[in-house]
Amino acid sequence: MRILVAYASKMGGTEGLARAVGDGLADAGHVVDVASVDSARDLTGYDAVIVGSALYVFRWYRPGRRFVRRHLKTLQALPVWFFSSGPTDDSASKGDIPPVKGVAALMERVGARGHATFGGRLAADAPGFMAQMLVKRGMVGDFRDMGQATAWGRGIGEELAKTAAPKKAPARAGPVEQRPEPPRAR
Repeated sequence: MRILVAYASKMGGTEGLARAVGDGLADAGHVVDVASVDSARDLTGYDAVIVGSALYVFRWYRPGRRFVRRHLKTLQALPVWFFSSGPTDDSASKGDIPPVKGVAALMERVGARGHATFGGRLAADAPGFMAQMLVKRGMVGDFRDMGQATAWGRGIGEELAKTAAPKKAPARAGPVEQRPEPPRAR
C-alpha cells in the first residue's frame, strides 16, 4: 500500500514524529511518503493517510486543520489516522491521551480510525507569548518518544497489511507450467 503521512509543524518537532511514524509504516512493508500539509496537495494514489499536527493552546496548528477541511471528501473515502504533538512533559509516554475537542470533531467528520498524542518539544527560545509562559514554568525540552511513534506507525501498517491481504488466485485448470530460473549474474 502507498501511505501518506502529512504533518503540520511550526518548529520541526511534529515533522520528526511524522518521520518516525513513516519509519514504522515502512517497517511493515508499505511505501510511505512523509510531507508537510502545505506540500501534500494531491492525495490521488494513496491507499491510506495519517495526519499529524502540533498542538498550540489545545488546538491543532492551523495548516493541519485546513488540510483536513480541504481534503475532507477524499479523507472520508480512505483509512485515516490522526496524531497530535504537544505535551511538554512525559505524560504522553506514560499513557494514552485522548484527542482534544477540536481534533475529536475533525476525526468524527473524517471517520478517522484512531488517534495518538505524542510528547512535544519546546526550545527555551521558542517565539510567542504562550511558549514563553511554558518556558518560565520550566516546561522546556524534548519530550518526544520516537520509539513510541515508530511503534504506533508499525501497528497501523500491520493492521493495513491484514485488511489489504491479496485475494487467493482462482484455481487453474490443468498442470502448472514450470519455467527454469534465469541464470544469476555474478
